[in-house]
Amino acid sequence: MSAARSASAGMAAAADAAEIPGNIVDEAIAWAVRLDFNVPTPQGREAFARWLAASPLHAAAWGRVQSLNADFARLPARLAHDTLDAADALRAARARQRRDALRALAFGSVALAAGWSGYRHAPWQRLVADYSTATGERRTIALADGTVVVLNTDSAVDVRMDSVQRRITLRRGEMLVTTGHDAQARARRPFWVGTPFGAMQALGTRFTVRLYAADARISVQEGAVQLHPATGLPADPGAPIVHAGQSGRLGADGASLVPAPAADPAGWVDGVIAARGMRLDALLAELARYRSGHVGCDARVAALPVSGVFQLGDTDATLQFLVQTLPVKVRFLTRFWVMVGPDGTA
Repeated sequence: MSAARSASAGMAAAADAAEIPGNIVDEAIAWAVRLDFNVPTPQGREAFARWLAASPLHAAAWGRVQSLNADFARLPARLAHDTLDAADALRAARARQRRDALRALAFGSVALAAGWSGYRHAPWQRLVADYSTATGERRTIALADGTVVVLNTDSAVDVRMDSVQRRITLRRGEMLVTTGHDAQARARRPFWVGTPFGAMQALGTRFTVRLYAADARISVQEGAVQLHPATGLPADPGAPIVHAGQSGRLGADGASLVPAPAADPAGWVDGVIAARGMRLDALLAELARYRSGHVGCDARVAALPVSGVFQLGDTDATLQFLVQTLPVKVRFLTRFWVMVGPDGTA
C-alpha cells in the first residue's frame, strides 16, 4: 500500500484546490475500509490501483482519507492503544461487530479531523449502518414483520427486531415507513423509530421522518405517531400524538406539533418535489440533496415563491425548467457548482 499512497500524492496535488464530489469521497472511504480492515487479495489491490489512477480527484480523495491516519498517529499513547484494540476486534469480529468497532473508529477520526471542511462529504453513517443510500439514490427495504421502509437520498438506518419490540434508528437523512402487521410474532411487538432527538412509537401507520441539524421532523400520512423526546420517559402517556395529515418535531427542547411543510413530505417517494408557495432558496436546497456539489441562490431571488411539481430524476433539467417559469438565470460554473440569480446578470 505504501507505493500506491506515494503515487497518489502527486496526483492529489492537481486536484487539491478542487471541490471533491461526495460520491468520490465515499468511494475512497470504502477503499480504506476494504484495505485497512480486511486482507486484500491481489485482484483487490489491482482494482484499487486502477481506481486510484483513473482520476486526480480519486487521488485527492484518497489523500484526504489517509490524512486521518496521520492524525491518528499523533494520538496520546493510551487513546491510540484503545483505538488499535478496537481495530483488532474489528478484524476478528462478525459483520455487526465490524460495524460497531468501525463506528467507534470513525467518530474518533471525525473528532480529530474536525477542521476538515470536507467532512460533510464523508458520511460515516452510511458505512456503519444496516441499510443506506448514496446521494441521489432511493431504496425500498421490506422487513420480516411486513414493514416497508423507503430511504431517501443520502440516508442510513439500523434495524433491530427482537422478541420485545421492533425498532428502526434513523442515523442520517430521511425515510418513509409503512408499518407491517407483525403477523408472525406470538404477541404483537410495538414499533419504535429512534433519532438523536428522541423516539416515536407508530400506532399502525405510514409516516416520514427526516433529520435536520437541530431536530427531527415527522409527517403522518396514515394512522398516528406518538412522540417521545429524549428528555422524557420512553413511555410517557402524555407525549404528543401526530395524526394523519399533521406534522411534528422532536428537538432538544421537547416534542410538539408544527405547521405542514411547504412541499409534500412524501413526494420524494414518487421522485418529485411537490411545492406550494415554496421559497426559491428552499426549493434549491431540496434539489441540492439529490446531486453532488453546490447549488447556490442569489439573495435577490431567494424569496421568489414557487409552486409546481419538480422532477428529482434529472436535477439539471429541473434547474433549466426554473428559467422558463421564473425571472432567473442558472449558471453552471462547473458540473458541481451551480448558481441561480436574477435573469440577465453576469
